[in-house]
Amino acid sequence: MARDAPQIDAYGDGGFRLSTGRHEGSLLIVRDEARVWPVRTMGELSPDHFADIIAAGRGDVEFVLLGAGMHNALPPRAVREALQRAGIGLEFMDTPAACRLYNILTAEGRKLAAALIAV
Repeated sequence: MARDAPQIDAYGDGGFRLSTGRHEGSLLIVRDEARVWPVRTMGELSPDHFADIIAAGRGDVEFVLLGAGMHNALPPRAVREALQRAGIGLEFMDTPAACRLYNILTAEGRKLAAALIAV
């Protein structure tokens, strides 16, 4: 069953155009709510940046879809371990691919969060 999640209509120019309007900067979507995510690069990621996702818990978030920017990169070990301890999966890819996959998976009703670094 499809959820009432915001759809990502476009990305680029330092932000995202969602079905709910333009969003400047990086984006976090948890429990179908889009919010500011103060991350500019993969190198600055810490477990604290995923606190809202971890707080939502496995009942609301099976996995987080991480958009790493223009190029895919391995998230820091501390982030991977924090999500693993919380029982939340992690899929990471470049932000354009993550945006496309997010729209498909939310339309399918999957329980996921999106953490997208702006490009």
